Amino acid sequence: MTWVYLGVAILFEIAFALGTNATKGFTRPVPSVLTLLAAAGGIYTLSLALRQLDVSVGYTIWTGIGGVGTVVLGAIFFKERITAARLISFACIISGAILLRLTAV
Repeated sequence: MTWVYLGVAILFEIAFALGTNATKGFTRPVPSVLTLLAAAGGIYTLSLALRQLDVSVGYTIWTGIGGVGTVVLGAIFFKERITAARLISFACIISGAILLRLTAV
C-alpha cells in the first residue's frame, strides 16, 4: 500500500499545482477550495506513504514525479512549451525516481 499512497499523493500534488493556476491568486472560490483540498490530500497521503518510506525517498519521488506530471499536463491544458532541454530534465527526474524506488527498502 505504501506505493499506492505515494501514487495518490503524486496525483494530488499535480492537481494542487495545476489548480493553483486556476485560482487566479486565490480570488476564485471554487478552484481555490479544490486546490486547498488537493494540497491537504497530497500531504495526508504522502504522510501515509512515509510510514514505510524514508522521507528522502518519498518526498523526492513525490516532488519529482509530481513536477514532471505538472509540466506534461501544463503543456496539454495551458499550451506550455516542452523543449528538448526539458525532455532531458524529465528523463533525469524519472530515472532518479526509478533508482530511488529500486534502492528503497
